[in-house]
Amino acid sequence: MSSPVAAAPLVVGFDLDMTLIDTAPGFGSVLRALGGELGVDFPVEEMTARLGPPLDLLLAPYLPADVIASAGDRFRALYPDHAITSVPALTGAHDAIAAVRRHRGRVLVVTGKFPDNARLHLDHVGFDVDHLEGWVWGVGKADVLVREGASIYVGDHVHDVEGALAAGALSVSVLTGGCTREELLDAGTHVVLDSLVDFGPWLDEHLLTLRLAALEEDLRERDSVLVAYSGGADSALLLAAAVRALGPDRVAAATGYSHSLPQAERDPARAFAESLGVRVLTPETREMEREGYRANGADRCFFCKAELLDVLVPLAAELGLAHVATGTNADDAVAGFRPGIRAAAERGAIAPLRDAGLSKAQVREASRRWALPTWDKPAAACLSSRVAYGVEVSPFRLGRIERAESAVRAALHGVPLRDLRVRDLGDRASIEIDAALLPLPGELDAAVLAAARDAGFPDATVDARGFRSGSMNESL
Repeated sequence: MSSPVAAAPLVVGFDLDMTLIDTAPGFGSVLRALGGELGVDFPVEEMTARLGPPLDLLLAPYLPADVIASAGDRFRALYPDHAITSVPALTGAHDAIAAVRRHRGRVLVVTGKFPDNARLHLDHVGFDVDHLEGWVWGVGKADVLVREGASIYVGDHVHDVEGALAAGALSVSVLTGGCTREELLDAGTHVVLDSLVDFGPWLDEHLLTLRLAALEEDLRERDSVLVAYSGGADSALLLAAAVRALGPDRVAAATGYSHSLPQAERDPARAFAESLGVRVLTPETREMEREGYRANGADRCFFCKAELLDVLVPLAAELGLAHVATGTNADDAVAGFRPGIRAAAERGAIAPLRDAGLSKAQVREASRRWALPTWDKPAAACLSSRVAYGVEVSPFRLGRIERAESAVRAALHGVPLRDLRVRDLGDRASIEIDAALLPLPGELDAAVLAAARDAGFPDATVDARGFRSGSMNESL
């Protein structure tokens, strides 16, 4: 069986007039100016009521055929002075584009408008757009959407629906143009929204539904899996999804036990996995015996993940499980320097969350909907991630960090603390807690520092910048 293809990048196309911008007032001003020059009294309100068709079609009922081309040229020449600064973005347009960006998507504008004038609009209202294509109409938009890989096209006109359908894209229509809900539905649109105000929430829901379905399909095709299970939000969702797709008999959870896994994480992780009815395995891993791991260079995570997979791959084979799956999500895959991901890939591990395109936020939202106790669990990276690069990792250092974090939590009893890291900088500890709690009152600050020293650190400070996930990577 060939492995499923990773989720395609999100590309969303938008129409311009009456979808992203309220062109009607400016368009009407240009018509009046053109009519004044030509001696024609254009019915402006009627002509601007259903903007969308090409200009030549709009002018055709009111001008001789041999004048239309030159009148169109003059309209486009008059346009910048009459229809740019007076035309606003429609309510929700900026948020709609931001919603695509939030999902790391590309934004296209595909419009029937003259490209130079379309660009003036985009610049004036400040739209963040990756690609603009002008002078395309109806089904002609399909070629652009296909070429750019768009899976969604948003417009206000029945002809925008035609373009989306011809491209095989999902058609989303807004009621800010002249077409009615019934007309758009009759044309075949898949979704009708009152305005772009509703687009962001719709997109969030659409992508989550789509990606969870892709995750289920992927897992069903895998036949059986051994989940590399840390007890965190990502691997917990993966484990639950595997049980849903395959049943508990074809799924097992394996948590590598070593000095780097906090004792406090072990029992809750086991309890959750057992609640799903799967086998729970706790093989010992010996990453500390790998020189590259102890040396704690920037590639430390490579040696850690290599050790874990070198233990789990033969274990999966022994159990008759077809794959080892990690909880790498789509954000991890684009987060920059992640040597552990490379080590897992080199050993044939699969990453179903990543391949389905599920981000960390989507993992948490899906977990919340599935009532998983890990949905809002703070990130809990291994203890070695607290040791500054270049400072040798040892059981002593890891034990000292774990004792210090436990003691600091005890010192902050009653304080609404979410995230805590005690960073081992070699000769001292740097304590990171939620930035909203800083600065700590004098007595609490003293108690926290004393707790770290009592745990074995010669000296300690509280980082005034607060908790930052992966802050050790700032030095790379």
